[in-house]
Amino acid sequence: MPRPGVALRGALAEGYGAAALRSDLLASLVVGIVALPLSMALAIASGVPPQVGLYTAIVAGILVPLLGGSRWQVTGPTAAFVVVLAPIAARHGVSGLLVATVLAGFMLIAMGVLRLGKLIEFVPYPVTTGFTAGIGVVIATLQLKDLLGLTIESPAPHFVERLGDIGLALPTARLADVAIAALTLAVLLAWPRVTRSIPSPLVALAAAAAAAWLASRLVPGFHVATIRDRFAFAGADGALIPGIPRQPPLPVLPWQAAGAGGPAARFSFDLVRTLLPPAFAIAVLGAIESLLSATIADGMKGTKHDPDAELVAQGIGNVVAPFFGGIAATGAIARTATGIRSGARTPLASAFHGGVVLAAMLALAPAMGYLPMAALAALLLVVAWNMSELPHFLRLLREAPRADVAVLLACFGLTVIFDMTVAVTAGMLLSMLFFIKRMSDVFGIERAAADHPALREPLPPGVVLYEVAGPLFFGAAAKAVEALETVDRSARVVVLDLTAVPAIDATGIVHLEAAIEFLRRRKVAVILAGLRRQPARALVRADWRHRLPDVRVVRRLDRGIALARSATDRALHPRSG
Repeated sequence: MPRPGVALRGALAEGYGAAALRSDLLASLVVGIVALPLSMALAIASGVPPQVGLYTAIVAGILVPLLGGSRWQVTGPTAAFVVVLAPIAARHGVSGLLVATVLAGFMLIAMGVLRLGKLIEFVPYPVTTGFTAGIGVVIATLQLKDLLGLTIESPAPHFVERLGDIGLALPTARLADVAIAALTLAVLLAWPRVTRSIPSPLVALAAAAAAAWLASRLVPGFHVATIRDRFAFAGADGALIPGIPRQPPLPVLPWQAAGAGGPAARFSFDLVRTLLPPAFAIAVLGAIESLLSATIADGMKGTKHDPDAELVAQGIGNVVAPFFGGIAATGAIARTATGIRSGARTPLASAFHGGVVLAAMLALAPAMGYLPMAALAALLLVVAWNMSELPHFLRLLREAPRADVAVLLACFGLTVIFDMTVAVTAGMLLSMLFFIKRMSDVFGIERAAADHPALREPLPPGVVLYEVAGPLFFGAAAKAVEALETVDRSARVVVLDLTAVPAIDATGIVHLEAAIEFLRRRKVAVILAGLRRQPARALVRADWRHRLPDVRVVRRLDRGIALARSATDRALHPRSG
């Protein structure tokens, strides 16, 4: 069972004083400022009110670092989740999205308890690069409506139809929204060249809000859509109040939140069954992204995280957050890197960032309602560009092997056209097929040459030595049969050198047995030499000693060759090698 809080306990065991506390607080302030607008923008992009993203950053952002296995991980809503969460919110509303998040949390806990953290590392790089780039493209297209101020009554759920809707709606573009989006993009791109001590999202969104307010006073008819125009919350008397509520996350039953079309979804087995597939997608994506973020952080600081403890902590965070109105959360690569660059010392810095978001929400909620939707769309457009890593994507297309390019393009295209679940499933299947092909190409069986190192003198007539190299599994077993069926008619004894066979599976055993049976029908004796541990155990489990009693099995190749020499003039007697 993974140990909760292993990263925090390890950091505190090294000593924690006033200097470390000061560094953690300053780093949390910077990360909190970055997380504040991103959390709102990502919630809106996922189809839920902006305060839901803030609740996620607060609850999961505080809880996960205290229980996790990474010293530097910052947890919160991320852009990768948008393509998974938005369809759930559109179909099942907030309540369905929260229930799916709880289910995904339990799946993440199970992954950690079963110690599957290391297995996530086996997801091929072309798969992660392909679907990440695809997610970037999808997020970018989702922002075009607010970026250009388009009027689209009911946005299409799929990429191709969505592009068609955007094209038809281009005549409705509003210059005011385009201008504010352009200003936001300009500041986001230019500000890091001025200074990195103040996060560019804070400066860009503040400048956009100020410019929109000033233009609305000076330019007749100038108006841009804001959070207040798009979202409202129920007050104490039940009346709708525009903007963001000035209140902390409060306990709520996930299935009693507002559902699709307004009313809460009814909790039932059918609802859980319907939400299991998207919940699995949330869990897989959360596991991949959180462990990828933790690995990048380790590379920056030269540390080592506990992947299973991190999965359990991410799972607990995703189970608890929906009971306070939060959605799916995972390790955020950009915010984690920001915390490291800002001087974070321990997981407390990541936990403190949730407190910074909470304080900002309580103090600035009314003001945040005036943030332009076009500015938030511009911020997410930059996030999407950074996610896509276009230069790296193009380099892979040029330099990677053809099989990897095929996987990359398949994952990218399927993510854009369908969804991430289809893309990852197809990408993993393609990768496994190409891996099987590569391993079968590596496998080889050929007749040993006269100058083989194990042959101190020529083999006597009738004795043939075959070298077998590579894993003898279902993808390569047929090669062994084909090779042994071409043994010379004059051969009386065949020695199979299995020294270079690290593993054998059930299909390999069946095919090897078939080849040996073929040789036995031709009155050819067989000696298996140089078996390694796994193949030897596999043959014992297959009960070869009783099924093929006249096949000699010896540990060393030289012993097998000696047996073959002594057997040229007499039949082999079944006895232990």
